[in-house]
Amino acid sequence: MRRDEKLPELLAPAGNMEALYAAILGGADAVYVGGLRFGARAYAKNFTDEELRAATRLCHIHGVRIYVTLNTLILDKEMTEAVEYARSLYEMGVDALIVADLGVVKKIRREVPFLELHASTQMGAHNSEGVNFAASLGCSRVVLARECSWADISEIVEKSNAECEVFLHGALCVCHSGQCLFSSLVGGRSGNRGECAQPCRLPYNNGKYPLSLSDLSLSEHIGELIDSGVSSLKIEGRMKSADYVYEVTRIYRTLLDEARSSNKNERKKLADIFSRDGFTDGYFTGQIFLKMTGVRSEEEKKISKELSGGRYEPPKLKIKAEAEFLRGKKSSLTLTAKAVSRWDNAGVKIEERTEKEIFVTVFGDVPNEAENAPLTESGLKARLAKMGNTPFSLNTSDILLSLDDGINLSPSAVNALRREAAIKLEEAFAFPIKKTFEIDAENAHVPHLALETTADLPNKPNDKKIRTSALFFNRVRLEGVYEKNPELLFGIEAAFVPLFEYKELSEKLRESINGVYIPPVIMEREWELVKEEVKCAAELGARYALIGNISHVALISETSLIPVGDFRLNVTNRESHKLWSCLGVKNIILSPELTLPQARDVGGGMITLGRIPLMLTERCFVKENFGCDKCGKAAFTDRKGAKFPILREYKDRNIIFNSSPTYMGDKTAEIRSAGISHTHFIFSVEQIGEIINLMRSYRSGAPLASPHRRIGKR
Repeated sequence: MRRDEKLPELLAPAGNMEALYAAILGGADAVYVGGLRFGARAYAKNFTDEELRAATRLCHIHGVRIYVTLNTLILDKEMTEAVEYARSLYEMGVDALIVADLGVVKKIRREVPFLELHASTQMGAHNSEGVNFAASLGCSRVVLARECSWADISEIVEKSNAECEVFLHGALCVCHSGQCLFSSLVGGRSGNRGECAQPCRLPYNNGKYPLSLSDLSLSEHIGELIDSGVSSLKIEGRMKSADYVYEVTRIYRTLLDEARSSNKNERKKLADIFSRDGFTDGYFTGQIFLKMTGVRSEEEKKISKELSGGRYEPPKLKIKAEAEFLRGKKSSLTLTAKAVSRWDNAGVKIEERTEKEIFVTVFGDVPNEAENAPLTESGLKARLAKMGNTPFSLNTSDILLSLDDGINLSPSAVNALRREAAIKLEEAFAFPIKKTFEIDAENAHVPHLALETTADLPNKPNDKKIRTSALFFNRVRLEGVYEKNPELLFGIEAAFVPLFEYKELSEKLRESINGVYIPPVIMEREWELVKEEVKCAAELGARYALIGNISHVALISETSLIPVGDFRLNVTNRESHKLWSCLGVKNIILSPELTLPQARDVGGGMITLGRIPLMLTERCFVKENFGCDKCGKAAFTDRKGAKFPILREYKDRNIIFNSSPTYMGDKTAEIRSAGISHTHFIFSVEQIGEIINLMRSYRSGAPLASPHRRIGKR
């Protein structure tokens, strides 16, 4: 969906109130903030509920929209609190909520139907089908994956039913958003729950930093971004200082207003504020094999520190007043304001965005007859103009006063009148600036795809409950296992190989290997090719498709393939599970971040054998760090000596696997008691003999002698 406005929205981050002031002063059209709950930056200072209330009014007073993050995965025990939190934000007047969990989207859309929702980049939208899926659930805007190129972005915008937002500047995650389990499974701090320990910034392979990407900067592509039709440009940085927020926002404000790319001085300024060995635009330009990695040097830290120390307070909003102090009538005061959204460095209004004036009228005491000191025009105006700590300023020349001669009113009564009017005027800004999301009130509680039954969904043949499934990343080793011990595949109802490997299987082996693993990331430019390959696999006899993205239901909808939900769907609650089930995904592998008791409450499958993928990267780190001849043999080694194998995925993407496999073969009683209905195996870098031994051990219930992890433990 192309925007209607001339320029895209400039969206700035704010981790605290000072950074919020800086964003407003810098010229942001909108800001995004986090509360103390359910935000993807749990270690930012963030905003209390009272601060959020004040921040909402302040932003609206200055014509700035405010979005609040609720972009973590939600557990069942948190669902009620999350929805009530969303309801309280709606009542505060926030403009939108940024969400990632599909269960939360479904629940909020049903219970807080008129709250605008933006799909977080954590939801994994990297093609137009993904955007349209989110739109069908009631999301008016979708934040596209950082890895999208300009060509992808432009095409997605044209084909989408929702506004599109893209990242403009700031830190880059090396892993596709929503697909990183490194911090969680290795470090015990879940990135999907807002606690990322940033393992990508740590050294590997003897002190090198192969996973640390330089920060993004698209300051040289402003014209292309404007032309693409995107609705919003997002600056990353809720953990950054107010100085960072102000300077970066100010520079991009200038570039957008002047519709031009940055010059050398502006790029230097951006680098001085914060950079990691410069910047990268590799994803946007598609030049991902050029240098994109970088580590923040001591010199860069020193330069940034020298630029810090600014103080940021928003300018007061100038208002007008009309007051009446008449004999025999209640005193009255009317305050009138017009919201503005842009300020220059001196705090001078330079552009008005809102034509509608906002006014409030309050009434006070009836004046008395004066005995010796009647009210005077100058004295009254001076007292009424004292706006104090309010966000308003009032000049005496902007007060229209009606005053009878010979009357009096106590100073405290005049002050009370002024205070009440200022409070009421501030409260009048506790509403969204504009509504981009419109929904039919009669059907507001029914999201398009969040069906309560599956009555309208087509039944696919052989759709039955799966008890055991397995994913084999290496076709050649799978063939070796089959040749030596074909009986090991017995009892595996759904066995998967990567989509583009399926046609290479022998006809005999395809009788046992009956499923395809859909690439988790399919960029817009890749969609048609993947779609044709899916059709080909179905025609060759594949029955199942392991899906791991919001776009995949649409991908297989025209085939006979039965969808099986991969762990990449990040299902952590019953609402999300129910949504996917209603879309025909009957067998769902739950998030590996769940404990057994949590998985029992949700219901579904779990990975019980194999190395769990920790990262899915757009860049080929095998080629960069080891050479193509090491493909299938490469691994990153951390400071403790743990080795994390790397495999090439579709195109030149990489999957980085856990150093230790998950193993629950000797814990089948615990699996059964937790109600796990579906066990899933993953075979990645294991040799043929290892695969055979692992499967034999698992089926015999024998303990595993080598290092391994358990479900529910990091």
